[in-house]
Amino acid sequence: MIRSWALSMMLATTASMASAADLTVVFVNPENFRDAAYSRSFPSDRDRAEVLRDVQQHLQRLADRYLGPGDALRIEVLDIDLAGDFNPLRRGGSDVRVLTDVTWPRMELGYRLSHDGQLIASGRERISDMNYLVIARRNSGSDRFIYERRMLDDWFERRIVAAKEHG
Repeated sequence: MIRSWALSMMLATTASMASAADLTVVFVNPENFRDAAYSRSFPSDRDRAEVLRDVQQHLQRLADRYLGPGDALRIEVLDIDLAGDFNPLRRGGSDVRVLTDVTWPRMELGYRLSHDGQLIASGRERISDMNYLVIARRNSGSDRFIYERRMLDDWFERRIVAAKEHG
């Protein structure tokens, strides 16, 4: 648990130092996340760290694009459930995620957006994309995070960008 907390703090600190956007991302108890590893066989801290890194980096890109001077955003990632599921009948070989209409990506997030110290928006919500299979996968190549990325884009625009425009 201490290693997971240290990993979360390292990712949050690294992102804050590398960008002008004031974003803090904290992964709360990532060892308990429902499905936060790209491999199925007893995910290690390293496997989990890849997913956490992808979440952190994508949220940082969104913050860099949409947050301005004086904006501060804190996001707590409380749970992750990646799109698809591993085929339980497949033994050995490589890990293959099977995407179906009932295995959509999900996350639980808490957030606080402020401007010059004044709270603009806050909340805690479960986000998901039940239509993740409807939109064709274009130019994704080997992007293992494409469905979650699109879900985070939608959430960020609906919650964070809209709150900035109306706050």
